[in-house]
Amino acid sequence: MPSFFRNKRLIVLLVSIILLVALIGFSLRERENISLPEQFVKDIVGFGQNIASKPASFVQGGVESVQDLLNTYSENKKLKSSLEELALLETQVTDLQRDNDELREQTNVEGNIRDYSIINATVIARNPDQWQDTIIIDKGQVNGIEADMAVQTAGGMIGRVKDTGQFTSTIELLSARNSLNRVSALLQTEESNVFGTVEGFDTEREELMVKKIPFDVPVEVGSQVITSGLGGIFPRGLLIGEVTEVTSDEYGLTQTAFVNPAASLYDIEHVMVLERTAAGAEEIETEAEEDEE
Repeated sequence: MPSFFRNKRLIVLLVSIILLVALIGFSLRERENISLPEQFVKDIVGFGQNIASKPASFVQGGVESVQDLLNTYSENKKLKSSLEELALLETQVTDLQRDNDELREQTNVEGNIRDYSIINATVIARNPDQWQDTIIIDKGQVNGIEADMAVQTAGGMIGRVKDTGQFTSTIELLSARNSLNRVSALLQTEESNVFGTVEGFDTEREELMVKKIPFDVPVEVGSQVITSGLGGIFPRGLLIGEVTEVTSDEYGLTQTAFVNPAASLYDIEHVMVLERTAAGAEEIETEAEEDEE
């Protein structure tokens, strides 16, 4: 009897295994419809997976968002640094190009100035309170600079040496508010050359004033104004500017010409100080005498 029960249990176990295998095989077949138990089990499992996946997805999404923000911040920081470096580089290139152009123009001017030695200098200081009056350059007595030497840029004359130190000099500009700041000028008209004196600067018009022009001499707008060389202080022929308007004084005895400066009196970086040679001084005096005749 006990042997029968043991055999019966074995038979039941085998039958159960066979049914289980058959059920699994049946479930694994590709079917369009699944049984209700399978649907129930799948729904339960899917619901549980959905609930479990949402917190994980939320955490993962948050981590990815933070990482994206950090990456964006880092990239923006690098981009900003690159843009700043690019802007600085462009500024340096512009300054170098400008200096190069100015020096090239000065080189061309040097060949047109006869009997004068050129001392090139750089502006190192300018007083904001006296912006129209003076500038300071990096050359002085040790470089051969003396008071009253003419100073110009590639554009034209800008002033004279006011005083000198061993290594620096102060330049008084044509626009300086100084009643003693005068330059003998020559207005080149169509009919003849007319003498006058540069004395004064109209701050509203930002133009020089050439005074003491004879009232009976016609002066055309557009006439070139150059240094006359009279007095032997400044070279003859340095360009000062161009006449924009001519007016008579209140008594009608003389005329005043407003002159647009040929060289910028505001933005000055490089200048040329003119040192006259002995031969040049004699030639200028001769030319001045011929003009007076």
